[in-house]
Amino acid sequence: MADNQRAITDDQRQQAKLIWDYHQMHHDARPVDAAIGLGSHDLGVPAFCAQLYRAGLFPTLVFTGGPNPTAPERFPRGEAVHFREHALELGVPDEAILLEPKARNTGQNITFSREVLATAGISPASVLLVSMPYMERRSFATACKLWPEVEVICASEPLEFDDYLKSIGDEKLVTDQLVGDLQRVIEYPKLGFAIEQDVPEDVHAAYESLIREGFTSRLISS
Repeated sequence: MADNQRAITDDQRQQAKLIWDYHQMHHDARPVDAAIGLGSHDLGVPAFCAQLYRAGLFPTLVFTGGPNPTAPERFPRGEAVHFREHALELGVPDEAILLEPKARNTGQNITFSREVLATAGISPASVLLVSMPYMERRSFATACKLWPEVEVICASEPLEFDDYLKSIGDEKLVTDQLVGDLQRVIEYPKLGFAIEQDVPEDVHAAYESLIREGFTSRLISS
């Protein structure tokens, strides 16, 4: 691993994998009324959306997201715009895609996508949220809070933890992100942003241990 690709210890890797597994909802993807591809720095999201569309799981796909807050240079015209272009390259027809280019956080992803669907005359009873693997649980908890009348199913590119680490190339950054998302799962219900999720004791212990060891760059002030 190159010097700028920061490695973690075996013990830290084990703790991070506990959190990685917890973040995934392990839902079975099935046909739904619409899908929402949540903006991020990862083109695996639109690629997996395209795969699920080709499998016939939904007729309409919303891509949502403005400039990436942590890496704006990654998608300079905004996450949703670049995601749409990638999905078009992978065979998703233009008429199947709706664009939401303004959202700056997960709550806005859900709220603004709902508005885009409504403007298009679509009132789904079920939605499939497609995200990065470690964003599934936070996305689920947020959508259930903000859109309680809709059945929410989560999906992400099926990657093993070690494969995801290799794809990003920075183990420290990925672990920081896992810790940061878990903090949001824990804290956001208190702020009214999401429904509460049970956090198993071993997952919470791994979270606290990694914070003590300095995996804090994605934490929010609480």
